[in-house]
Amino acid sequence: MADCCEDKACAIEALQTRQSSTLKLVLAINAVMFVVELAAGLLAGSTALLSDSLDNLGDALTYGLSLYAIARGARAKAKVALFKGGLILAAGLFVLAQVAYRIANPTLPVFETMGGVSLLALLANGACLALLWKHRAEDINMSSVWECSRNDIASNVSVFVAAGGVWLTRSGWPDLLIGLLLALLFLRSAARVLQSAVAELRRPAAANIEFVKLQRR
Repeated sequence: MADCCEDKACAIEALQTRQSSTLKLVLAINAVMFVVELAAGLLAGSTALLSDSLDNLGDALTYGLSLYAIARGARAKAKVALFKGGLILAAGLFVLAQVAYRIANPTLPVFETMGGVSLLALLANGACLALLWKHRAEDINMSSVWECSRNDIASNVSVFVAAGGVWLTRSGWPDLLIGLLLALLFLRSAARVLQSAVAELRRPAAANIEFVKLQRR
């Protein structure tokens, strides 16, 4: 009898187990940081921090969907990636709305809270990025997860820069500017994820037959 390590089905199962463990861990990290950043963003009156908290919520939902997609075929994973792209798009549009609201109703954010929480979020998302690094090119499901995590790092650094800008200028404009840049980043990332998902869905369904056969063995 062939050794289990030489069997394709066994290899796929081992890969799925590794992916599942990683996703559960990063999901928990993002769920906690969503609560922390949401509370801090409301207290600090920071659009950038609120946007970052929304990004963490979207990521937590994304990782949950990715867990669902792990044991599915390529087309199912592409459909989940399509939904993820929609979540990122919604986040970008929400941030744009927040920027418009703050322009109409200006406030001075608490830069101390912005800076401290953004550094905490940077540490948390840096850990997530390190965990996801080895999975980034395994399939479209994990690739889209990697895209979300990389965005988180950029978001955290941007919020920290915004805090410094608010401190230097004693104005809320740096916060609004960073919020606008984050919105553009979300929209660009959404376009990439959606494009990859649509391309995968257009591939012939026959390309997934071998995967399904292996799953049923």
